[in-house]
Amino acid sequence: MAFHPEPLGQAAIDGARKVIAVHLNYPSRAAQRGRTPAVPSYFLKPGTSLALHGAPLSRPRGVELLTVEGEVALVIGSPAHRVSPEDAWGHVAWVTAANDAGLADLRWPDKGSNLRSKGVDGITPIGPALLPAQELDPAALRVRMWINGELVQEDSTATLLFPFSQLIADLSRLMTLEPGDVILTGTPAGATVAGLGDLVEIEVDGAAVDGTAIDGTTVDGLILTTGRLGNTVTESAEGLEPFGALPRLSDADRIDAWGSPEAAGIAPGPPADTRPTSILTPELEAKLYAVGTATLSVQLRKRGMQNCHIEGLSPTKPGVKAVGSARTLRFIPAREDLFATHGGGFNAQKRAIDSLRPGDILIMDARGEKGSGTLGDVLALRAQVLGAAAVITDGGIRDFGPVSGMDIPAWGANPHPAVLGRRHVPWAVDETVACGGAAVQPGDVIVADDDGIVVIPAHLADEVAEAAVAQEREEAWVADRVAEGHPVDGLFPMNSAWRERYAADTAIGEAKP
Repeated sequence: MAFHPEPLGQAAIDGARKVIAVHLNYPSRAAQRGRTPAVPSYFLKPGTSLALHGAPLSRPRGVELLTVEGEVALVIGSPAHRVSPEDAWGHVAWVTAANDAGLADLRWPDKGSNLRSKGVDGITPIGPALLPAQELDPAALRVRMWINGELVQEDSTATLLFPFSQLIADLSRLMTLEPGDVILTGTPAGATVAGLGDLVEIEVDGAAVDGTAIDGTTVDGLILTTGRLGNTVTESAEGLEPFGALPRLSDADRIDAWGSPEAAGIAPGPPADTRPTSILTPELEAKLYAVGTATLSVQLRKRGMQNCHIEGLSPTKPGVKAVGSARTLRFIPAREDLFATHGGGFNAQKRAIDSLRPGDILIMDARGEKGSGTLGDVLALRAQVLGAAAVITDGGIRDFGPVSGMDIPAWGANPHPAVLGRRHVPWAVDETVACGGAAVQPGDVIVADDDGIVVIPAHLADEVAEAAVAQEREEAWVADRVAEGHPVDGLFPMNSAWRERYAADTAIGEAKP
């Protein structure tokens, strides 16, 4: 049984003094974007951006991409100022469907604020019906979007990163939410681009709470639905005069708008994987975790490798050890024209982070320049989500507190609040670099602990690891003898007599007391 409590009309749109939209709120969308926010963030839209069911979605002439996003919209019913999460839902009068559409071509000058890309007159249809919020479970709503009858989005508010009550309480800490204000609560995965002539439909539905009364009769299990909010994409006869920013798109923008390279027509499939092959096997990794970098350093020195130490860095998580295969990122000194061409968008820094695999350790060559950050919390989180073993930079680390609180360890020269562009241009991925005084090649084996960081050439890794295990076994046996009261002279290092005793005690390869 479907129930449409109240049609949404022009009065509801005219009563919206504020339209507030949430950037990311569904895990499915956060996974697409490669980041999961710790707290909600928002942008404001003018009330004139609202439109009704049936109104055209107008795309200005010269604009290529009109993005469409199905969302649950909340309409505030009573003033909310400094309300608690427990009381917040009581200030919501209505729930409806919304299309948080936008012009991707105009996102570039107002990133974050989305003022021009999502503030266009009539770009945000809502409706067609208002559902009584207090008759609904806010954690049990469903939002769906269709384009020309094909379902492209579906998700439940049970999955939200930030429940509706948290959004309302958070916003009300600093501003008064007034009756008629609209909150757009985020879109799930599947947001995409609609072309000219496409019919975009969005519906929100959910079960009424038990005890809902209809015409004086209590009805349980009733499904309340907004009905389908339908709007067709049209092209405006007007273009954009050159008084300000004009449409501009990169391939990265197109991929972001469409949701994938294939959908955007950028590439028929993923590019060839040119990342270096890791030589780490579970057995080799276990050996390296079992020995210290001090021991590995000795074994490298015995093989003529004196300069395999990344020096002068401190860990974000003291006491944590990391073993992994080197991936590399090189920065060059900041230069304004080069940063303009290489610093924005999906630059080398982001490409390096986004290409990490489980067990990789990203080595950043920042030339030892400490005057800006080379890693921040969002990129560290992305590395963690992808399963990287660590990130190591001989530059600064921004957001040092949040990065230190993550599971993934990082090593850096120092905390620094400045952004990358102050001192660096991200330049190249997976080539030989210098970090902390050491040369590092993609595929080298990296071991980092409280003693330091060593770089093991891939062709020596098995040999060095085996010898390091044997050395630590021997040193453990020596330590037991010292604990028994023996002097170190002749024992450390062992003379021939002690060597014979050690050989006898460890005939089967296991140290004995």
